[in-house]
Amino acid sequence: MGKLTGAHIVWDWNGTLFHDNDAIIGATNAAFAELGLEPLTLERYRELYCVPVPKFYERLLGRLPTDAEWELMDGVFHRYYTEHRVRCGLTEGAPELLAGWRSAGHSQSILSMYGHDDLVPLVRGFGIEAHFVRVDGRTGPSGGSKAEHMVRHLEALAAVDPERTVVIGDAADDAVAARHVGARAVLYTGGSHSRASLEAVGVPVVDTLEEAVAQAERLAA
Repeated sequence: MGKLTGAHIVWDWNGTLFHDNDAIIGATNAAFAELGLEPLTLERYRELYCVPVPKFYERLLGRLPTDAEWELMDGVFHRYYTEHRVRCGLTEGAPELLAGWRSAGHSQSILSMYGHDDLVPLVRGFGIEAHFVRVDGRTGPSGGSKAEHMVRHLEALAAVDPERTVVIGDAADDAVAARHVGARAVLYTGGSHSRASLEAVGVPVVDTLEEAVAQAERLAA
């Protein structure tokens, strides 16, 4: 199969297509409480959050968590998140943007660091699965970078040209992963990072997904 001639978007899920900030902050604070840490506001979370996640915890603890602490916090986080994600929905305008990109003859996929077995039924439940040529969640331990996952994702999409691919996400790590495979990136301020931290990455930063798609179309032209 040859390269596709059209533009391709690799979407992030949490904090980008899926507006789950409340569940993320609640889960983070539930995990922090296990170590006696004070709860964070969304603004403070966005200032401090980074990947890999243990480095984020280091910023708050003043040291990296021990293996036992990491396992404890990670377990609490995922239990809380799974319980509370049911009250979260898609980001405003996302279904229309996905349909529009597809109807324009472009392709798109999802690559998330959320567990694959949880991600796929969640995407399917929102009725948007048909818009994507591939949906990949994390397989293996949590807490790492997206870069190597992006390599495997694009290798599986053999007909997609990295030079005409744009990653849309809410974290600096999305731009790192895009750069790792020779793709472009657009970062969205509605998720896990502050605008200042995203702007430091050196890629376009936008406040809405509509702006993100417009930027992606320009970058992949």
